[in-house]
Amino acid sequence: MKARVTVTLKSGVLDPQGKAIEGALKSLGVDGIASVRQGKVFDVELPGADRGRAEAALKEAAERLLANTVIEDFRVEIVS
Repeated sequence: MKARVTVTLKSGVLDPQGKAIEGALKSLGVDGIASVRQGKVFDVELPGADRGRAEAALKEAAERLLANTVIEDFRVEIVS
């Protein structure tokens, strides 16, 4: 089973890397960019096919290691 954990900064948390990317895009002439927020993506392969257990395990992993839940939100998606 394949899954994806997406970690992003909570709204209201300053994102200096996103601002730097936004500035770089504008300096490259990319038009139509209002703002940029950056994050992390973890693609994970899990043995077995129990969707519920896999989702629970990934939520625990995100809460304990992959995301700093004070300033970040996460989303778990089972891809296949």
